Amino acid sequence: MLDGKITVFLADDNLIVREGVRALLNLESDFEVVGVAGDYDELVTGAEAAAPEVIVTDIRMPPSFQREGIDAANELRKRHPGTGVVILSQYDDPEYAISLLDEGSEGRAYLLKDRIAEGDQLARAVRSVATGGSMLDPKIVEALVNPVAKADAVTEADEELIRLIAEGRTIKAIAAVQHTTPASVSDAIEELFLKLAKEASTGTASGLRRLRMLHQAIIDREEQGESLSRLLPGGVAEMVQRGGGKLGETTEMVVTVLMADIRGYTTIAEASDPTILARQLNDHRAEMNHAILGEGGTVMQFVGDAVMAVFGAPLSQDDHADRALRAALAMHAAQRDVNERWVAEGLPAFNLGIGLSTGNVAGALLGSEERLEYTMVGDTVNLTQRLQQWAEAGQTVLSEPTYEALRAPVEAEHLAPALVKGRQTPVAAYRIAAVNDQKQGVTHGA
Repeated sequence: MLDGKITVFLADDNLIVREGVRALLNLESDFEVVGVAGDYDELVTGAEAAAPEVIVTDIRMPPSFQREGIDAANELRKRHPGTGVVILSQYDDPEYAISLLDEGSEGRAYLLKDRIAEGDQLARAVRSVATGGSMLDPKIVEALVNPVAKADAVTEADEELIRLIAEGRTIKAIAAVQHTTPASVSDAIEELFLKLAKEASTGTASGLRRLRMLHQAIIDREEQGESLSRLLPGGVAEMVQRGGGKLGETTEMVVTVLMADIRGYTTIAEASDPTILARQLNDHRAEMNHAILGEGGTVMQFVGDAVMAVFGAPLSQDDHADRALRAALAMHAAQRDVNERWVAEGLPAFNLGIGLSTGNVAGALLGSEERLEYTMVGDTVNLTQRLQQWAEAGQTVLSEPTYEALRAPVEAEHLAPALVKGRQTPVAAYRIAAVNDQKQGVTHGA
């Protein structure tokens, strides 16, 4: 005690409420308020320093507005077992009281804020916990002794639905698990959220807790989606999240495949500082990625100095050949701009050779739940790699099917049919020379 007075530390994030409670405490000649706090950290740090006999605290405070007051009080009682605790709450849900009394009732009190001004309830509670006693608001006692089952209380089926939603299951997936229809699941979810909203609006702890859990599940789902989009090609990540892609399942489609390679890269790497070369590669890949995505393409992979992209998958595009060509020209143009900056810094330039091929492929999500890879297989992919080898620095080589699939006309040199590795028949192709890249009347697609 301080000069025979009971020392009290007060915590509430609402300044008006805090000062109102302080005023009530100051009316008592045997109380001395030795500190105040507005959040969990201030409460723990301030009460530890002030060493009060009694802590009077709100439940929900920053940082997360959940049960900081109770958690802080329990923590301080572990350090100083004799400290009394008076919880001031606006919620008459017994779950909060149970969490306060979980380790015993000695030295603990639970009062409702809207009733502390009635008589001397607060003063009696402070004096009681200071000597190891306890006190509960009569409404809380009634709720604990005579629990009333609400007509719209959350059922076991609701709890199961909450769990499935929290796991990020889609409505279709939940319907499959519960052997029902998506429409029925949708109706059940709507009814569930109405129940939780009613509970939360009355301050019921269980309803608030469930809503917080679902909110966190949504946040986690979004974070998973962001992580997944970094590990898988753009449209593929979205497909997996929607549940549209299954491991090992293949889809046949007609697409245009793009492959690009840096000419003379081995020689450049041999003469370059690895750290500087890594920075150049990073800048190069960023520009290539931007050019491909700008035309709605899907970047399949970067391998060393090479990049592979596909247009028309996993989302269908009728003008995939035009998009692929515009992306190729944009890649050349972007690399020229980067090269100008590098040359000014005394760094070697990168010059690209790009190949395009259109045809049938099989797209598949391969691997395991721990590691996924979206892969394109088929002769079209192999041919694209061979055509890319025909392209010299700054050039783009198109397969004949790609050229014929173009909707927008383009000036290109027809190459005499020639054999490529892995094929027994000659392949015809078209080449767009570097000097003509900026002369093409190709408009950017939507």
